[in-house]
Amino acid sequence: MASEDPTARELTTADRLPGARPALVLLLGINLFNYIDRYILAAVAIPIQNEFGISKTRMGSLVTAFLITYMVVSPVFGWLADRMSRWIIVGSGVIVWSLASGGSGLAWSFASLAVMRCLIGVGEAAYGPVAPTLISDLYPISVRGKVLAWFYAAIPVGSALGFVIGGFFANQHWHWAFFLTVPPGILLGLICFFMREPARGLSESATAPPAARTRATMRDYLQLLKNRSYVLNTIAMTLMTFAIGGVAFWMPSYLIQERGLGEKAANSGFGAMVVVAGLLATLSGGWAGDALRKRFGGSYFLVSAGGMLLGFPMLLLLLVTPFPWCWGVMFLTVFALFFNTGPSNTALANVTPASIRATAFAVNIFIIHALGDALSPAVIGYIADRASLGVAFASLGGTIFLGGGVWLWGSRYLAEDTRRASGEM
Repeated sequence: MASEDPTARELTTADRLPGARPALVLLLGINLFNYIDRYILAAVAIPIQNEFGISKTRMGSLVTAFLITYMVVSPVFGWLADRMSRWIIVGSGVIVWSLASGGSGLAWSFASLAVMRCLIGVGEAAYGPVAPTLISDLYPISVRGKVLAWFYAAIPVGSALGFVIGGFFANQHWHWAFFLTVPPGILLGLICFFMREPARGLSESATAPPAARTRATMRDYLQLLKNRSYVLNTIAMTLMTFAIGGVAFWMPSYLIQERGLGEKAANSGFGAMVVVAGLLATLSGGWAGDALRKRFGGSYFLVSAGGMLLGFPMLLLLLVTPFPWCWGVMFLTVFALFFNTGPSNTALANVTPASIRATAFAVNIFIIHALGDALSPAVIGYIADRASLGVAFASLGGTIFLGGGVWLWGSRYLAEDTRRASGEM
């Protein structure tokens, strides 16, 4: 591989590649419906349990089945995305998970619903590790944090809409909630087939050659294990995903069964908190990471750590604060926990060479879900069946604090690893 070129200048906003904005809007729309589908399941968890006669542990295992499929198949599509048209992969994946979402609404048993969730995992595996690499190749490092923050803003908005849409069908006809995502998902998938593929690595610097025709070797992939920022970022994201994934899935059930709220109030109220606080936090985190980058080389990790270290005590406070004051604490908790979304994923893109970036995202997805939210919904359900959801939240929330500590540790390496990745084109 070539060494870093000291004469290479960093690209600016003016160097944004043609077609960048339409691509961002399309990928944001896909990500929005992606998370709507994920959290519709959480919103209708109680009627599904009642109809199929299953425990909280088995309900949580639906998320586990989806995530196991998602994380196992992601590296396959990540490897393919480093070698062929990413838009074809994304479009095909979106259509698959849209059809499988409709299939979730047609489920007649727990087993059939589990199969549909696994198929959704296959479709999302073709999209999740690939979309951020397209954005990274269309926008320079100087604004990548803000741009990826807009992309990941679909997570709180889509999650909230999933809770709200599911809330309308929480009492009856829960099947129809899944049908609503099918037409827009298929339309967005078809549009992908008409998008133009950007050259890999063209946005890294003004003098860096594109990596579109570079074939990465096994040695290149093994270098990820030596990339300190990549490894520590993945560990921190795993700890965060474990806690947040489980808490987010069970929060509506907690508000209904242990705090006495009605089903629509719980889903709509929590959904409103996620969409407002999560959106503001995701955009603010991306902006803060970019704004502080020239002053602090580890800014993306510092911003991520700050949110997590604040989020842990706020989660504990949420469990003991009475309503209506609890809504305010919930807002601050959601804001703190979403503050890392843009910075952590931007750092992931910045510290990996463009020629292996899709695989790097895929490996990250595999690890954070295998050891994170593929386990936590079922674990929380298991503890709740024997104690309560409040006890389960409190016992697992410490992973949030540990994640913040790991990001603080990684901040000392981030600037150096970013420069190295830009030179390894």
